[in-house]
Amino acid sequence: MDFKWIHTFITAAKHENFRKTAEELFISQPSVTIHIKLLEEELGCSLFQRKGRNILLTEEGKQFLPSAKTLLKEYENGLANVHRIKQGYSQSLMLGISPLIADTILPFVLKQFMKSHPEVEISVKIVESAGIESAVEHGEVDLGLSCLQVQNSDLTCSLLFEDPVIFVVPHDGKDSETAPPLDAVELLSSHHLMTHNHPDYWDSLLRSLRTKVTGIRTMTVSQVHVTKRFITEGLGVSFLPSSTVRRELMEGRLLEVPCPVIPMPTAKTYAIRKYEHTKEKKFLEFLSQFRI
Repeated sequence: MDFKWIHTFITAAKHENFRKTAEELFISQPSVTIHIKLLEEELGCSLFQRKGRNILLTEEGKQFLPSAKTLLKEYENGLANVHRIKQGYSQSLMLGISPLIADTILPFVLKQFMKSHPEVEISVKIVESAGIESAVEHGEVDLGLSCLQVQNSDLTCSLLFEDPVIFVVPHDGKDSETAPPLDAVELLSSHHLMTHNHPDYWDSLLRSLRTKVTGIRTMTVSQVHVTKRFITEGLGVSFLPSSTVRRELMEGRLLEVPCPVIPMPTAKTYAIRKYEHTKEKKFLEFLSQFRI
């Protein structure tokens, strides 16, 4: 049995049309017909029945379709493993990472890990923190790096880093040594406060702020990188994890202003895993060498 026949059969079952099947597979329509005919001869039954220009699965075709998908998946997984071995990989690790974490320390860490462990094939899936628990639990990723702690008895959740949250404002163009200090309450009263760019600390932070500062106007901006751009353009101010604005502060595009009127939160990074396998432990031990 040729796996090309299996692939053609699955694609034809999806489209219920030989022409569309040929277009997707970049083969001729007669080739599609031949593949299906050869597969039917191999199985000893008809897989499709014609209905006008379209085709429908026969009862035997419906029964065979799940098995065909399993056969093709196993074949493709086998090919992938062969290619992985050819490239020098003996292990694979799928990481589920929140967009915020992917935009801070992780690129540097991944680069160092891949140099130190060339035998590990790394794959990265970007998942919002709220979805990482599900991705780990259902085996979509081996290890999740999330901004949210999870309370799931089937998973292990461990704290990796704590990142101080700071009050960030647009640069006023003045010399920091000679200019008068900026006042956090005045800035909060005169600018829009961009909120909920981090999934964890904003609700409690806002409650604290509103007890100390009147007339706060808020603007929800769901991504940190967009928030930073908006602040740089003078659209508002925000409270962000220090690691996310390190470069902008060094380059003088943003300013950090002390905000003593409230206790400042920290942004936490958690490792979430289902199994205590060697590959996950190896990566976490390497990651623990770095601090934000």
